[in-house]
Amino acid sequence: MKDVNALYEQLLLPSEELISEIAELKGDILILGVGGKMGPALAKLAKQAIDRAGIRKKIIGVARFSEPGLQDELNSKGIETYQADLLEDKELHTLPDVENVLYLAGTKFGTTGKESFTWAMNSYLPGRVAQKYKNSRVVVFSTGNVYHLTNVLSGGADENQLPQPVGEYAQSCLGRERLFEYYSSKYKTPILIYRLNYANDVTYGVLLEIARSVNEGRSIDLSMGHVNVIWQGDANEMAIRALRHCAVPSKILNTAGPETVSVRWLAGEFGKMFGKLPVFINEEQQTALLSNAAEAYRLFGYPQVSLKQMMELLVEWINQGNKILNKPTHFQERKGQF
Repeated sequence: MKDVNALYEQLLLPSEELISEIAELKGDILILGVGGKMGPALAKLAKQAIDRAGIRKKIIGVARFSEPGLQDELNSKGIETYQADLLEDKELHTLPDVENVLYLAGTKFGTTGKESFTWAMNSYLPGRVAQKYKNSRVVVFSTGNVYHLTNVLSGGADENQLPQPVGEYAQSCLGRERLFEYYSSKYKTPILIYRLNYANDVTYGVLLEIARSVNEGRSIDLSMGHVNVIWQGDANEMAIRALRHCAVPSKILNTAGPETVSVRWLAGEFGKMFGKLPVFINEEQQTALLSNAAEAYRLFGYPQVSLKQMMELLVEWINQGNKILNKPTHFQERKGQF
């Protein structure tokens, strides 16, 4: 664990399965919303897989690129980039036509008070993109928030459970799905709806929030007492491989960690690692936002990075004072107010 950065990079490498499958995938790959939390790592992973496969295929990333230096960094990795505001039709329609699209664009935090922007990004824009890329295969990033809270003993909501979104963020995300589903039916566009919760990296995520709270002596809210967590690298890999499973009518796929993990247990384990006693507020409820990802594991196998690996890496990352993002997940929220 002394060279934590080297270990981190090792856990981001593409698997042999991804390398093999990306070689068989026809056409270039376009990532819309590449500037978000997962986008840069997703683009780098796809480029690494292409390079290791020894094939020629473009990875193209599109974003507003508000983060200084990110566009140059991606360009330096061999990723072709376009700076564009996707809500502007003229800018959207200047983008190249590409056979494979990973759609990450959207907004979550700050929804309260900016509901109209949330709906524009999460519901209106998907309809415009679905028309623009009607001849492509599209993996659409969505969220487990479209499900209602489930009993913590149930194993989580599977793809057959009807959505019951709570709050305008979750409702607008269901709108995103419905718009893509509509145009998939109209144009026979192969679509996969990728419902994800919760991706974790060393720089952000539920695990990082709990670990930092324990280390800094801040109270941990147990209102949402159980979570699913998956390594961001595994979630990104499954997303790229999902391009081969797009379908008409569109396919829904949950992606989440395999365990229903107790927040109290997580805090207790982090407490042992840091040598500190966790502080709790509120009590666990019988329900939580949980997803069942058994179908994803059937298609792709189990995540390569285990829960304990993530936790140990995070503790070392924090102890060494490495960079983190100030992007809380608000996983404790039970009323859908983001």
